[in-house]
Amino acid sequence: MVFFQKHLYGDYGDKESPTGGGTEKHSANEWPLWEIFIRSKQGLDHKHVGSLHAVDAQMAIENARDVYTRRQEGVSIWVVESKHIHASNPDEAESFYEPANDKVYRHPTFYDLPDEIKHM
Repeated sequence: MVFFQKHLYGDYGDKESPTGGGTEKHSANEWPLWEIFIRSKQGLDHKHVGSLHAVDAQMAIENARDVYTRRQEGVSIWVVESKHIHASNPDEAESFYEPANDKVYRHPTFYDLPDEIKHM
C-alpha cells in the first residue's frame, strides 16, 4: 500500500541518520537536499532558485554554480541544507498573520519617502 505525505516547504531531509553521526559517507540516494539562493549582478538580495542533492556544502556550492549560474549571472551563492529551514504552514496563514492587521502604523502608507531613497 502506498501512502502519500504532504510536505511543507523545508520539510525534506528531516530523516535522522541511522548512525546518528553527521560525517558518515552517503550513498547517492541518501545525499541531503540543499536549497540554493543566488544573488544576481544587478540584485541586492539572494533569491531562491531551486534545490539539489549534494554530499556537503562545498559540493552543493559547486553544483549550484554549474547548474544555476551557467551564464555568469550570479555574484554570490548561498546553500542551506533543507532540514535546517523551518517554515510556517500556508494553511494557517490567516490566523498566523492576523495580529499584524491591527497595527496600521507598520504599513508604509503613512510615510513620505525622499526621492533620494532608491531601494525601498
